[in-house]
Amino acid sequence: MAKDVIIALDFENREKTLSFLDQFTGEKPFVKIGMELYYAEGPAIVREIKARGHRIFLDLKLHDIPNTVKKAMRVLSGLDVDMVNLHAAGATAMMTAALEGLTRPDGTRPLLIAVTQLTSTDQESMERDLLIREPMDEVVMHYAATAAAAGLDGVVCSPLEAGKVHGRCGGSFLTVTPGVRFADGDAGDQKRVTTPARARELGSDYIVVGRPITQAGDSVAAYRRCVKEFLGE
Repeated sequence: MAKDVIIALDFENREKTLSFLDQFTGEKPFVKIGMELYYAEGPAIVREIKARGHRIFLDLKLHDIPNTVKKAMRVLSGLDVDMVNLHAAGATAMMTAALEGLTRPDGTRPLLIAVTQLTSTDQESMERDLLIREPMDEVVMHYAATAAAAGLDGVVCSPLEAGKVHGRCGGSFLTVTPGVRFADGDAGDQKRVTTPARARELGSDYIVVGRPITQAGDSVAAYRRCVKEFLGE
């Protein structure tokens, strides 16, 4: 299974985003467009970045009633992105409806993955704020198994949980893992974090890296370092 580094384009507008991407003259990184950029610039920024040759993970984390999510996914399927996501907490009916909406008339569709628990959530906050008392690992595994049973391609989870997800859901079930930082970097607001090399060892298929690359003095060098550490090249 192919592994890759996905750069989180956490910028507030088109100008800053394209200025960042213009630094990459020798490669076309896989990128993530999240809520901030999408809500600021809309579908046009997705089309523009796709036209530049980048693969795109559209990270909007849909979570609503099944019919609403189905219709939204039908719209997103027309953007020619490579991966989209939703919250597994939306339950099975929502996830299966999302798959229906995302699948184009010719049968093709982007990869669809589910968020289990955000990497900013820890056991204490999950119990206090969400009233979920089970251990984090059990919660993540249950959400992953539910997503797999609904026909999804994988989950967003912490690198610390990637190997366990594969053990529960199979080696072909994708693990897309934020919460990755260089060993000499700052964890920021992430709680469950690890390094690119350790993420590889733990079984991550894709790692999502934002600030360690986008805020680096030399973003291209930071990206290449991340690729080298994660892919072991």
